[in-house]
Amino acid sequence: MNQLLTILLLLTGTVCYGQTQVDMNKQAYAKYQKADQELNEVYKKILGQYKADKPFITNLKASQRIWVTFRDAELRMKFPDREGNYYGSLHPVCRANYLEELTCQRIDKLREWLTNPKEGEGCAGSVQAK
Repeated sequence: MNQLLTILLLLTGTVCYGQTQVDMNKQAYAKYQKADQELNEVYKKILGQYKADKPFITNLKASQRIWVTFRDAELRMKFPDREGNYYGSLHPVCRANYLEELTCQRIDKLREWLTNPKEGEGCAGSVQAK
């Protein structure tokens, strides 16, 4: 059984030989921070490319503020506050991984405004053709 578990862990890339829990926490948080930095870069590119479209910019900023609130609410829903060590020692890693996942989803959504809509797309809305 131990061999099977080891093989599964190796195949999924989750074995962290020689790492402490603190190291794993830092690594997971660093991945989230990298995604957050990418999100900020995409957001700034959109602000730059669409600066002349004031109504869009106003709504983009409002949407981003709401998304941050949504992200935080999603995290609290996934990991509600609990007494003691309810989630175990992996909790910081799990939180960081979930934040990274939500952030990557937001990046994908915002990238729509940095790509050309399909030719003849009738529902492109504020997405500008280049």
